[in-house]
Amino acid sequence: MNLYAFPPIAAVLDAAYSLLMSLSNLLEPLAGASSAALAIVLVTLLVRAALIPVGILQAKAERTRARLAPKIAELQRKHKKDPERLQRETMALYAEEGTSPLAGCLPMLVQIPVVGVIYALFILPVIAGHPNELLAHTLFGVPLGTSLAGSIAAGTATPTVIVVFGTIVLLIALVGEITRRAFRPVATAPDAASPATTGAGTMPGTLSPEGLARMQGVLGLLQFITAVVAMFVPLAAAIYLLVTVAWTLGQRLVLRRMYPAVPPQSPQAPALPA
Repeated sequence: MNLYAFPPIAAVLDAAYSLLMSLSNLLEPLAGASSAALAIVLVTLLVRAALIPVGILQAKAERTRARLAPKIAELQRKHKKDPERLQRETMALYAEEGTSPLAGCLPMLVQIPVVGVIYALFILPVIAGHPNELLAHTLFGVPLGTSLAGSIAAGTATPTVIVVFGTIVLLIALVGEITRRAFRPVATAPDAASPATTGAGTMPGTLSPEGLARMQGVLGLLQFITAVVAMFVPLAAAIYLLVTVAWTLGQRLVLRRMYPAVPPQSPQAPALPA
């Protein structure tokens, strides 16, 4: 069974195809043969702009989790021998605050169908019964339906293909590394008297050395995976990934200033001389 021929999916693909073709035709006097690539950039920006309210909710959720971290650490200390009780008490605490441990994951989930649609638009020769004219569009002479891995496997990878994909992959990796460094958790020395700095209850942004090492490993892996994915998807989807990670970095930098995970504390007044 052809999943793309399923009526609801075919209708979504046809609508997305019409949107991209209309934008491409509109931008052709400005971008020429790269008009479809520019249309993908604009669509990506529109999608990300529509998700700004969700990003704000995500930033607020991170701040809430930071505020609850000491309480969660205390629950972990109190119920460490009763995992079921710990889970109930933790979920009750989140429910009392009107949030959840998974709050803020929506932006990542929304990206999955969008990338899937763009991927389909540049691998299908026929969409909703008509020829796919998007496959004729290029970026610097490289067809938007080309993938780096596919070209190498078929022996058709030209220097231009390698340069274009290499640039995109390196930019994705660079943005990922900047993101990792900009939002690097801070290691703190363990303090037995402070539940906020022990074990899994460490506050976001203040991790034990062991927790810091694990977090850095996860962030590095995610950065690596995104860059690797860009090698296997069509060029159009790789462009989408690059614009997305760049937008995400900028948005997180802005929202971190607006909604810091740990609100700055007021400086204490200096002690009066005796």
